[in-house]
Amino acid sequence: MSSMGHKNRVRKDLTNVGAYDDLNKEDLREILKRRGLQTTGKKQVLVKRLERFDRDQYCQVGVSSHLNSSTGSGRMASNGMTHSPSIMVLNIRQKLRKERESIVLWRHPLTTLYYFFMELQIEAFKLATSLRRNLLKVILSLCILVVCLLMYHMEGPHQRLFKAVEKKLLWSLYWVGLGILSSVGLGTGLHTFVLYLGPHIAAVTMAADECHSLRFPEPPYPDEIQCPDEGDAMDFGSTVTIWAIMSKVRLESFMWGAGTALGELPPYFMARAARLSGTHPDDEDYEEFEDLQVKLKHPEEMSYADKAKLAIERLVERVGFFGILACASIPNPLFDLAGITCGHFLVPFWTFFGATLIGKAVIKMHIQKLFVIIAFNEAHVEMAVHSLRYIPWIGEKLQAPFKDFLDLQKQKFHRAAHAEKIHQGGSWLQWVFEKVVIGMITYFLVSIVNSLAQRYHRRMNDKFRPKVHKQK
Repeated sequence: MSSMGHKNRVRKDLTNVGAYDDLNKEDLREILKRRGLQTTGKKQVLVKRLERFDRDQYCQVGVSSHLNSSTGSGRMASNGMTHSPSIMVLNIRQKLRKERESIVLWRHPLTTLYYFFMELQIEAFKLATSLRRNLLKVILSLCILVVCLLMYHMEGPHQRLFKAVEKKLLWSLYWVGLGILSSVGLGTGLHTFVLYLGPHIAAVTMAADECHSLRFPEPPYPDEIQCPDEGDAMDFGSTVTIWAIMSKVRLESFMWGAGTALGELPPYFMARAARLSGTHPDDEDYEEFEDLQVKLKHPEEMSYADKAKLAIERLVERVGFFGILACASIPNPLFDLAGITCGHFLVPFWTFFGATLIGKAVIKMHIQKLFVIIAFNEAHVEMAVHSLRYIPWIGEKLQAPFKDFLDLQKQKFHRAAHAEKIHQGGSWLQWVFEKVVIGMITYFLVSIVNSLAQRYHRRMNDKFRPKVHKQK
């Protein structure tokens, strides 16, 4: 009976390359012997020897032709071993992914930095090659830039128009850039809504309640918010509505939402180009998308996260424009999969981008604005600060600094004689928030280093990634 169990374990391993770590040395030596390989060494050496053999077989058998096969049957290799292409592909890529995920600065700093600089060198060379191929466009763009700079610095009546356009343009580009950083795939997104747009909307809401007006003098608004003089504010003393506050921050919110929509385009173009050209893109999310297609043949192996991804994929694929709109209109960390799905199934660009832009820049931004404005309403803020006293042991100690912080913010909205003292004063809450912002930006930069290093690791293992079926 034990002999039969031993043979069953060995036979099971022949179709599952991910089971080596669970086998003992006798089983590993038996498998090595059947494959004509050396059987001496420690267990780790035996496992690595078998994994290396499987990778070589993976390339020789031609996994790319099996991956898109509708038969689902295995193929008999020259050594008499039956391969299950989908399981073999999935297991090898999962092993490579685990190895790749360990390439981070806090685990392997030297290797990560080396891979990072190698990938940076490759990307710089690709950029230089692209610029050289489009030399005429580069020269034309530089000429237009030089003409604009000359007109900008030239005296004349056009300066007033240039100044007005410059202010709005730079302000809009600032928020578009923050939106792109929030959603573009650079290791991990920078949560610019929490760090920048949310606090800006909250500050405008608190100032509106304190000043009873939204006619903040420009300048210093939007860099700094100050209450207008009583004679300058036509609506001074009137009630400022939620809709008025939403209108005040509409430009910033729309531009930030448009930036997040632009940040979703790279996965779409990557998947679309891969489907049309038949090449396999160098992207982790696309590998997960392909793995999900493999897991569809084995539903019992799907986790809850896989089922959630599958639900989004089917919604986008079947409903089309309104499915994309629904996914883009709510906070959705899996929206990258929607972009990959649209690119893979060749959804028209304007269908994808139009639905994404409307969902993110219009619908979702109005929901987020409304939430922040209601949350930072003066009555709600005071009620929240008052509720801090009910926290056991530390409630009263925590309540005092929050009160001081709110009083300081209200004083900053007025042109008081002690303005210099206000600006010199500080709060430990403000100090903590500044350090949190620095920490999140630092983590964002570290994630970029890790992401580029892992991309170089994927580049080195290109031979273990099959080609995508080319669209005819």
